[in-house]
Amino acid sequence: MIIGICGGSGSGKTTLLKRLAAFYGELQPTIFSMDNYYLPIDQQLVDENGEVNFDLPTALDKERLINDLKDLKDGKSIEVKEYHFNAPPNKNVLITLDPSPIIIVEGLFLFQYQEVNNLLDFSIFMDVDPMVQLDRRLYRDQETRGYSREAILYQWNNHVAPCYEQYLAPYMHLSDFVFKNDQNSDLEFERLIQVLTPKLLCLKE
Repeated sequence: MIIGICGGSGSGKTTLLKRLAAFYGELQPTIFSMDNYYLPIDQQLVDENGEVNFDLPTALDKERLINDLKDLKDGKSIEVKEYHFNAPPNKNVLITLDPSPIIIVEGLFLFQYQEVNNLLDFSIFMDVDPMVQLDRRLYRDQETRGYSREAILYQWNNHVAPCYEQYLAPYMHLSDFVFKNDQNSDLEFERLIQVLTPKLLCLKE
């Protein structure tokens, strides 16, 4: 079963992914992050001010991503370089992903890449207040990536927010489950588990 998690920057995709992987740990879910398929910076598009825009569907190696996901679905192991922000390409660690009864895919363009969407058995869309997302982005990029507040706000206003409106938001209604990641996130997680578990129980039969 392939479960997809989509949502904007700071929406909580990775946190939900980890909670699901832990909850269904006995099935040893395979974690497939679309972030691992970012193209080198010299192949990224730039905006009118010459700033690299990582928030476009063209930012990822779409063909390799789709082929790898298909291989996992077909029961084959794959090798992929684990993406780390600001790390030189030759410093990214090569990891092996083995197939399992559950594959959890997370990324921005889950629905935008129709070939990926077609492979999903269940899709989740993270719905979060944009100001909460921005606060998380500001904290993360200042604390762990060394960005200035001005640079983060530039990216948010010119890349991140437009990306969400154009490439993510229009697909929310197509998801199987809209996860409202607010102060009631624990209740939302319980609601999600109630929907998912009957489907996953079939894998054990």
